[in-house]
Amino acid sequence: MDEQNDAAGETFNGADNQPQVGVLSQYVKDLSFENPNAPAIYQVQGQPKLDVQFNIGATTVGEDVHEVVLKVEARADVEGQALYLIELSYAGLFGLRNIPEEHLQPFLLAEAPRILFPFARRVLADAVRDGGFPPLMLEPIDFGALYMQQAAAAAGELSGNAAGTIGHA
Repeated sequence: MDEQNDAAGETFNGADNQPQVGVLSQYVKDLSFENPNAPAIYQVQGQPKLDVQFNIGATTVGEDVHEVVLKVEARADVEGQALYLIELSYAGLFGLRNIPEEHLQPFLLAEAPRILFPFARRVLADAVRDGGFPPLMLEPIDFGALYMQQAAAAAGELSGNAAGTIGHA
């Protein structure tokens, strides 16, 4: 006998087959702040040069549960001296049920980092401020566009072009 579905997507026998996504938890996985030239660096004047790097990783940690880690590394220099170096790995556990396989990686590497970013940004700003510097206020990032760019680059790599990719661990 074929199962029949109601308007909500549940079968009459109670089986749930609708896609579901939930944020189970968010947390600082690793945080490092270095102020290597204190206290002398507080006397140096000039506009700091900032270098910020991002990395996104995702792993399966249980049935329908995935950990996404947004890693941010920032270094600020002025007149060739390090003001500060900060590294943050901010993670979230996401419950994903009934997600088609072709939508799983785009969610984990584009949408999940978008959800985590505002919280990671606050942790970074607070840590830099607590280190005695103006808060580091990162501009919003279009993780969806970055994912699409990396996916296109990966497709080009498969056809013989050299390009980097975002990994899914």
